[in-house]
Amino acid sequence: MDLRGRSGINRGGRVVPETGIQPFLPVKRYIRKGIPLEHRARVWMGVSGAQAQMDRNPGYYQRLLEGERDDRLEEAIRTDMNRTFPDNVKFRKGADPCLQRTLYNVLLAYGHHNRDVGYCQGMNFVAGYLILMTDSEEESFWLLDALVGSILPDYYSPSMLGLKTDQEVLGELVRTRLPAVAALMDRHGVPWTLVVSRWFLCLFVDVLPVETVLRIWDCLFSEGSKVIFRVALTLIKRHQSFILEASSFTDVCEKFREITKGSFVTECHTFMQVGGSTDIHRPAAWTERRRRHRVRRVGRGWCWSLG
Repeated sequence: MDLRGRSGINRGGRVVPETGIQPFLPVKRYIRKGIPLEHRARVWMGVSGAQAQMDRNPGYYQRLLEGERDDRLEEAIRTDMNRTFPDNVKFRKGADPCLQRTLYNVLLAYGHHNRDVGYCQGMNFVAGYLILMTDSEEESFWLLDALVGSILPDYYSPSMLGLKTDQEVLGELVRTRLPAVAALMDRHGVPWTLVVSRWFLCLFVDVLPVETVLRIWDCLFSEGSKVIFRVALTLIKRHQSFILEASSFTDVCEKFREITKGSFVTECHTFMQVGGSTDIHRPAAWTERRRRHRVRRVGRGWCWSLG
């Protein structure tokens, strides 16, 4: 049974839920102001289409866990268990209950569900956040499917084509809007993938403060992947003068690490207000931009993974 990507994506890259809950303007405004913690999991499930998928497929998650074994998949997941939120007591082996087992189950089930992806580094941090928010294995699984299968297609596949395409699109957006920063990157030979891969792959988990990440995810589930670009552009534009002080390859990389810290990202409400005002073009223009970069990258035949 292939259930991937059933929610679908419209021409602007926004998730189109099958629940009847559409992110119209009034809903979008409320979500951008921040979903109350006690309602966050329910809203994420609704606007992403994950709730509809779960309701339509009772018992599917459990059947995935009880399916035939895949030693290679299991070993890849186990390798990252102790690396996932090592400072969070709930993910330590001695915890009761220990969320490592929950995380393992969600990632294993997803690997069986989407064999084209299996498991990719970065998914462990995303799934871990989902588990903390939902306190439910099955809901975490379906939300992970909404992200990996619909909102961020090909981010976590072996070729990571979607991830690399979107990093190139970010580079083009910076070249258009912040040409001095683009020129600095060119001058020192710093590829965008080196400084923003973790932003895109881990969806700002362990990059920005927890509450800020959750506010970003509120919008990500309702508006789609353009939210990642808004956040990235907001960070770069806000700190443009600081970045332009860089005088070497290493210095540029360090500047990009530094811009994810400080009061601007800690004050999540102000940060999201500034980020929400960053326009990313009309849907048709946005889709064409992505299509152009994807075609160019496929033509190169450049495919790699994090190993």
